[in-house]
Amino acid sequence: MATFTAARAASTFPIFQPPHGSGVLCCAWGTIEVAANPVAADFYALLKLPKGATVHGGVLTSDDLDTNATETLDLDIGWLANGVDAADPDGFGNLGVMGADTVAGVKPESGYQFPLGGRFITDGPITFGADTTVGVTCVATAATFAAGTLTLRIYYTTP
Repeated sequence: MATFTAARAASTFPIFQPPHGSGVLCCAWGTIEVAANPVAADFYALLKLPKGATVHGGVLTSDDLDTNATETLDLDIGWLANGVDAADPDGFGNLGVMGADTVAGVKPESGYQFPLGGRFITDGPITFGADTTVGVTCVATAATFAAGTLTLRIYYTTP
């Protein structure tokens, strides 16, 4: 298992604190180049959310990282423990095997585009009690890996 940290998830990167009151929709995002085939338990730390952030949505996008006709790459979207909230590696999505096929009228190009799911769907907006690192965990490696860019956007408000 390895952890890969994007620049916007680094410990030295400042976490945005909105200057306005609650209700202002913010976007935290992170992007990382995936240069080698992910293996089970690899974690891609992509972004950090500030204490009190309430997540309202988001999307994971990426190049096609598994070009095999029968893909095996399995990724989850979740967060690390932050001292207040427990870790949940698939809290924002247990995506299963990552199909990258085009979908007529919806996604005409190849690659990944997945909205947040997981607890976000079953529990509604999720509020974090401390600064929180969010990212992607590999569950199963790609059958035929191709390097590419992995990006996560999280939409949130603060109190």
